Amino acid sequence: MAKNKIIIVDDHEIFRKGLRMVLNKFDHSAVVAEASDGQEFLNMLSTTEANIVLMDIQMPVMNGIEATVKAMELKPELNIIALSMFGEEHYLQSMLEAGAKGFLLKNIDRDKLYKAIEVIAAGNNYFSEEFLVFFTRKFLSKPKDSKITPKLSDRELEVLTLIATGKTDKEIADALFISERTVNGHRANLISKTGSKNTVNLLVYAIKNKLIDLDNIC
Repeated sequence: MAKNKIIIVDDHEIFRKGLRMVLNKFDHSAVVAEASDGQEFLNMLSTTEANIVLMDIQMPVMNGIEATVKAMELKPELNIIALSMFGEEHYLQSMLEAGAKGFLLKNIDRDKLYKAIEVIAAGNNYFSEEFLVFFTRKFLSKPKDSKITPKLSDRELEVLTLIATGKTDKEIADALFISERTVNGHRANLISKTGSKNTVNLLVYAIKNKLIDLDNIC
């Protein structure tokens, strides 16, 4: 099995080294480089082969938001995951708009980190549960979108809920006894019906319009 090649970008050396030790013990991953700020990361990007980047948000010289924007311009196929501390939720939307595929709290446990890398590498999004809690608090106090909420089938709602829990397409297919191709079709229909640009926008829309039962995923 080809391993994911990971770059860690964080200005705290002890954190980087500890994270590297954990990741290198995974059977699906290997850390190929480290950077202490966004500019150092960009400088190595053209000569370092990687498919996943774990990106801190607040760093000197160049922060994670700016680095993500520039990195996605250079290598749009990169899977960038934002790393954050409690209290930094206000940066999340900026990171997602910059092109990040997921969000992890720095205190994530080993099993969830393993799962997150697996999900992201498969082309899906992954968010710590606290991400959903943040958007719940942010949006549920606001009125629904003024446009009419689209009619979703029971199966589409099932798929939507499983997407929100971070399941891969294969896991969703196995859970619902359908094919991965059918899951992809439901995802595309959900994005189209809600007028979303991608899975991130879909989840935000679903939370704002109470299309998923947050008690089952938070």
